[in-house]
Amino acid sequence: MKKVLIIDDEEKLRKLIARIIHLEGFEVIEAGDCKTGLKKLEQSNIDIVLCDVKLPDGNGVDLTAIIKEKNPYTEVILLTAYGNIPDGVQAIKNGAFDYIVKGDDNNKIIPLLHRAVEKVKLTKKVAQYEAQLDAKFSFEGIIGNSKALQQGIELAKKVAPTDTTVLLTGETGTGKEVFAQAIHQSSNRKNENFVAINCSAFSHDLLESEMFGHTSGAFTGATKDKKGLFEEANNGTIFMDEVGELPIDLQAKLLRVIENGEFIKIGESKITKVNIRIIAATNRDLLKEIGAGNFRQDLYYRLSVFQIPLPSLRERVADIETLAKHFLHFFALKTNKRIKTLSNEFVHLLKMHTWPGNIRELKNVIERSVILETNEALMPDSLPIEIQQLEPSNTENSNKILSAFSLASTEKLHIQKVLNYTNGNKTETARLLGIALTTLYRKLEEYKIS
Repeated sequence: MKKVLIIDDEEKLRKLIARIIHLEGFEVIEAGDCKTGLKKLEQSNIDIVLCDVKLPDGNGVDLTAIIKEKNPYTEVILLTAYGNIPDGVQAIKNGAFDYIVKGDDNNKIIPLLHRAVEKVKLTKKVAQYEAQLDAKFSFEGIIGNSKALQQGIELAKKVAPTDTTVLLTGETGTGKEVFAQAIHQSSNRKNENFVAINCSAFSHDLLESEMFGHTSGAFTGATKDKKGLFEEANNGTIFMDEVGELPIDLQAKLLRVIENGEFIKIGESKITKVNIRIIAATNRDLLKEIGAGNFRQDLYYRLSVFQIPLPSLRERVADIETLAKHFLHFFALKTNKRIKTLSNEFVHLLKMHTWPGNIRELKNVIERSVILETNEALMPDSLPIEIQQLEPSNTENSNKILSAFSLASTEKLHIQKVLNYTNGNKTETARLLGIALTTLYRKLEEYKIS
């Protein structure tokens, strides 16, 4: 039952209105002055306040501002014996739902109450959705407690409240878009658009149109004007994934947007101005791309004002089990399966894998396992065969088991994994292992790894 607080010093009129409102199904609370009314608001969750303008200890117009500050979801309807335009204007400015004259507008009170109730419901629902959005896209929604991940989160939290351009670096699948959304959600632009574009997903001409828009007739097939994503993101944030794939001439246009907040649509001569924050991401070494002539140095320095490196999953092994449980819960609900946990053997194999596809690969593996699993816990048999084979096979020969877990055996297996990850590139393998290339060749010969 919705609660209505009536604040009026005329007791007979207050009792009459209270009775009428009560018969309409509302719970009614009464107060005769501002002080009592504010006390009642503290004691109960009031939905609507019906308040007289002239009260013994104050003014209803001024009281409206106090009520809305303390109870933003409560709607206030002001009643006055003598309506005047200045009071009415100020009441609305202070947040009043409406301003009506006693006697003349009595028949409006009940319809007004029902409309105010609908607004209260809508306001609370919007607040609930915003809270869910914050939970989903905030930094609290990023899963993991490893030191490498927490360092990235701390950097992102510091830059989020600013308008500074951010460059997220790291391998594919490390969660760069999740970080970009969290930065946006923690910024002053959170109530504006967050727009994402993958620079490697379009051909050159289509990418330019997607980014900057075009006018009707600008090229074959352009039958009407189209807003680009930069315009859609105006006053908000644009996330440019795989920015290292951006063609060199579009890099010049992007540089102009960063420097001046302006661009020209395809087929148009006038300048379009925007106010946006740019968060870029890449899995490439942009300094190497600059050396190869594929990326503009001036654009790199504009994009990398604040650079955040994101760790690969093999650098945060401690987070693998937590992430896997999160994905298990999600996919179990999605597929309506009663799988409650991960077996120890399953977790052990997950931690042995090198995860070249990072979090995205882990998510896909858990989804596959949930679909295949028939037990209440995920078992090794539901994993892809290449991950199952990481586990030494069971045998009665204890010497073989000990051999499988010996330091040499573990080192050989790790070198083989890194070699597979680099597609046989021995220089890159040595770099990732942190050893000299000559040392790697010696170990390859020692372990007979081809």
